[in-house]
Amino acid sequence: MHKIGSLLFFTFFVLIEIKSQSIIGIWETIDDITGKAKSHVEIYEKSGKIYGKVIKLLPGAAVTTCNNCPGEKNGKSLIGMDILWEFKPYKDYWSYGQVVDPKNGKIYSGNIWLEGDNLKLRGYIGISLIGRSQIWHKVK
Repeated sequence: MHKIGSLLFFTFFVLIEIKSQSIIGIWETIDDITGKAKSHVEIYEKSGKIYGKVIKLLPGAAVTTCNNCPGEKNGKSLIGMDILWEFKPYKDYWSYGQVVDPKNGKIYSGNIWLEGDNLKLRGYIGISLIGRSQIWHKVK
C-alpha cells in the first residue's frame, strides 16, 4: 500500500512538472533586433498541432497590420491573426510549422522549444542554421 501511495505522489508531481513545461498559454514577444516587447501571443493546440495568434499589441510593435503578407493575411490587423501555425511535436520540441514575419510578410519554417521559463522560436529558410531566434517570456 505504501508503494502505491508513493507512486501516486510521484506521478502527481511529474504531471505538474509536465504541465508547467507546456508552451500553451500567453507569451510576450521580444524583438530580436531592438529588444523591445512587441505583442502578446496566445499559443494554443488544435488537432494535435500548435498555433499562435496575436491577442495584444504593445508599444514596441513596429507594425500593426500585415501589409506584405501572402493571401488572406495581407492587409489584415495583427490582432487575432495566427502568426504561427501547424507546429508538430518532435522529440522535445515542436517543428515542421511555419511563422510569418509581419514586418516583411515572409513565411519561414520554424522550431519552438522551452529554455527554462522562456520560449525560443527559431525561424529559418532551408536549414535551421540560417535563420533568426527570438526569446519570448510567459505572461503571468
